[in-house]
Amino acid sequence: MEETISLKEIAEVIKKRLLLILTFILGVAFIAAVISYFVLTPTYQSSSQFIVNQTQEQEMGQFTQQDLRTNVEIINTYNVIISSAAILEPVIDELGLDLSPGQLANKISVSSEENSQVVTVTATDENPAQAVNIANTTVEIFQEEIPGIMNVDNVAILTHAELVANPSPVAPNPILNIAIGIVLGAMLGVVIAFLLEYLDNTIKTEQDIIKQLGVPVLGVISHVDENDIQAHQRTDLEQTGTTGRRALNGAKKTV
Repeated sequence: MEETISLKEIAEVIKKRLLLILTFILGVAFIAAVISYFVLTPTYQSSSQFIVNQTQEQEMGQFTQQDLRTNVEIINTYNVIISSAAILEPVIDELGLDLSPGQLANKISVSSEENSQVVTVTATDENPAQAVNIANTTVEIFQEEIPGIMNVDNVAILTHAELVANPSPVAPNPILNIAIGIVLGAMLGVVIAFLLEYLDNTIKTEQDIIKQLGVPVLGVISHVDENDIQAHQRTDLEQTGTTGRRALNGAKKTV
């Protein structure tokens, strides 16, 4: 027999375990904030652009649409070459970086818009000035090396990366991380709340007896602890004392 759960039962479980859910939300959000502000190191990005244009031979003749498509297609090849050791090793030597070509490649991304001859080289580093140097040096060395690699001379630098006065880090994003932490905390809290609710098979109320055992409740024996007994005894003594005083007062009046 399949067990179903109604929206009312879901609401009751959430209401019953609301404090637990809120604890998870605040806890995970707090952890995300601490990691974002105090653990993760801020990183910065800088971008430099170059354009792929016609070669010297094409400048002497007519530049056709086919030539343009060829330049756009060759950009994909250039994207691979930029991330290769043939370009990155001279960049490392030029800047004196303590990195391998593979490590430097992880700091560089190359992108271009569809059907565009403009290529953007973006460098990411913990030092904003270093990010600018990596982006500019990579593009400059690529421009110098590409004629010898592919026997073409169709790369021109369009823009250089510049260091702004107060650079803003691109990562981490504390607000986004905290928002994600709130969502994850809520999800985790709800899951834990339902697990605690449905793994608890103890009977606590009359409704649990009817629901779990399917039998009617004939009567309920209330739980009486020691404090209730003492309070009841005090009440009886007080009532007895009051009755005795009333009887004594009545006897005095009769006499």
